[in-house]
Amino acid sequence: MCGVIGVIGPRDILPELCTGLFNLQHRGQDAAGIATFDGGTFHMHKDEGMVDDVLEAVARRGRLFGGRWGIGQVRYPTVGCGGAEDAQPFNLHSPYGIALAHNGNLTNFEPLKRELREADRRYVGSSCDAEVILHVFAEEMSRRPAEPFPDAVFESVAAVFRRCRGSYSVVAGVAGRGLVAFRDPFGIKPLVYGERTAPGDAFPTRMFVSESCALTASEFKVVRDVGAGEAILVHPDGRLEARQVAPANHHPCIFEFIYFARPDSRIDDISVYKARLRLGEELAREFKARHPAAEVDVVVPVPDSSRPAAQEMAFRMKRKFREGLLKNRYVGRTFIMPGQEARSKSVRRKLSPVQKSAGRRAARSSRWCATTARRRSTSPPPARRCAIPASTASTCRRRRTSSPPAATRRGRGGRSAPTPSPTRRWRGWSGP
Repeated sequence: MCGVIGVIGPRDILPELCTGLFNLQHRGQDAAGIATFDGGTFHMHKDEGMVDDVLEAVARRGRLFGGRWGIGQVRYPTVGCGGAEDAQPFNLHSPYGIALAHNGNLTNFEPLKRELREADRRYVGSSCDAEVILHVFAEEMSRRPAEPFPDAVFESVAAVFRRCRGSYSVVAGVAGRGLVAFRDPFGIKPLVYGERTAPGDAFPTRMFVSESCALTASEFKVVRDVGAGEAILVHPDGRLEARQVAPANHHPCIFEFIYFARPDSRIDDISVYKARLRLGEELAREFKARHPAAEVDVVVPVPDSSRPAAQEMAFRMKRKFREGLLKNRYVGRTFIMPGQEARSKSVRRKLSPVQKSAGRRAARSSRWCATTARRRSTSPPPARRCAIPASTASTCRRRRTSSPPAATRRGRGGRSAPTPSPTRRWRGWSGP
């Protein structure tokens, strides 16, 4: 998971670029970077760290990073080592001069990297799949006539779709020619664009971004999502051309709605917040069907992504909604941290149970959630504590049964806990 942004307009776009990148911070905390073009020169800075830390170096340089178009990215490493050498954007000086950033994963990264080296004689210097996409796009552009330029761009994007398999939403700037944005034929990763017209501007400033929350933060009007298999070219004079360059087979990522995206975003014209409310409604229906004898006291969310679902679930089940876990706001998102050791350590700092927030049993349930978060375990809770799917938890009264568990395993402190049954497995809590 990463976040990308591309901005082009009639005036300096650096403020909009930085504001948009700040509003994508939740999509990547490992590295960040921006690249701008001032009409004659690329300016690029990228490094490991949060957006604020990386852009501090840009602030020190002041106007040196100004330009009429720019792109940026926040990175959560899914391919490569995640070091500074894998931070985005990437750029090439030929043909034209191209800077590119992407959100997604290539499933044929290694074969394509070898193909570029052996057949196209192109060296990929990082372990990031964005650089592979950049080389494929640049190679295809170099094989085509310079004019008409839109045809060269759209044909090259079509070739990228044929050669690059996986999920990717891409923003790229071509020196002196404009900004390009495209989304893979399956539309797995989100990409939306909007525009804003200021008094005196010859044409609107346009922004392409992973989530609409970055548009609204900069007071841009959301126009629409970039379609699956679609490419859009914005010329330096503001003209916009869009073309469907591959058949659309739309299969969006469901985890965007469950966890990745901010609740105030819209993806494919669907409110993330309302989607999570509907997930809570479905959870209530599913829980009643699976556990008809369970008497639920309260519904407790694992903050923050599951809160809308837990609220709706409590409403549908006519039960109390209670906060059972306190979140430390100064700890970043743990799922997207690089490495299991860093995630586990951060979860211990991030979540702590609210003692007696809804009675003794609720406190027990909270302690179970916090312990489970620290162990990243999928085992079921003890009999007096009940887990609910999709990052929510509730406390239940003990079910009257004399049947002992079929098997036990040794837990923390030498205590034994039930082992999941292969025929009836608890889905449990999936993460903070």
